[in-house]
Amino acid sequence: MTQVVTQEQHSGLIQPELIDSVRETLAEQAAALHNLSQQLDSQQYQNALRLIMNCKGHVILSGMGKSGHVGRKMSATLASTGTPSFFIHPAEAFHGDLGMITPYDLLILISASGETDEILKLVPSLKNFGNRIVAITNKGDSTLAKNADAVLELNMASESCPNNLAPTTSTTLTMAIGDALAIAMIHQRKFMPDDFARYHPGGSLGRRLLTRVVDVMQRDVPTVKVTASFKTVIQRITSGCQGMVVVEDAAGNLAGIITDGDLRRFMEKEDALGSATAEQMMTRAPLTMPEETMIFEAEEKMQKHRVSALLVTDKQNKITGLVRIFD
Repeated sequence: MTQVVTQEQHSGLIQPELIDSVRETLAEQAAALHNLSQQLDSQQYQNALRLIMNCKGHVILSGMGKSGHVGRKMSATLASTGTPSFFIHPAEAFHGDLGMITPYDLLILISASGETDEILKLVPSLKNFGNRIVAITNKGDSTLAKNADAVLELNMASESCPNNLAPTTSTTLTMAIGDALAIAMIHQRKFMPDDFARYHPGGSLGRRLLTRVVDVMQRDVPTVKVTASFKTVIQRITSGCQGMVVVEDAAGNLAGIITDGDLRRFMEKEDALGSATAEQMMTRAPLTMPEETMIFEAEEKMQKHRVSALLVTDKQNKITGLVRIFD
């Protein structure tokens, strides 16, 4: 008999035991990850990493169902961090997409049981092509494992699913293994932010990694001479709308900077404001950065020194602009 769930039951308060279930599931998966880190077979991981590192073609991921979804994510992570990779659906591969695979490619096949029919059907063809195989499975004695060149076991006791059926812990562990392999390759290839930027040109991340200070700096920087009066400094800070003013010497070279904070501190300790000059108020040797500096480096410098703006200089060390942390 089908149970009818009323709208009143749907709209009821979540019972405390459900929150306990959420907490327990997270704890179970965290424990499974810790167990995996302690129990992993170092030799098998060395074999897998060596195969990835020496691969002359693509690292191809394949899996069915939830394993396939995880495989797509693993492939995307590898591809974005310097390891050419793509995902192939095992059923479609068996019906023609095997033509996408060359002898130079490495296959990472995912199957928690190690007995997934669609995955096992690929193995004879891959062996015939001469491809190497890395298996990610929970069964080290499975058919898939026996036909692989490296076996990465999940070492999982059970799924978080109360029925031990829905792929939950197994997918978490598999995704973590994929991330671990990708991170190891980042270290091996010495993959740096500039390299990362080449694979992520779009969106805010690409902009942050590819943009230089000269591309975003504000070019209208208020300035005064070292001899400028207190009143002149106030006027230039106000009209410049930057909360600061650059101080130049007689030759037009950078002598210092006066910020709103500098001004307030000077006013607190000095009484003769009418006769004060910019030279007395300024902070000498302010932080600067060359025009060609990457914007993320400027951001790191501002965070390190706890400032919200940096002066930008050209090759002659002349001030050409100002960049703020929100630029």
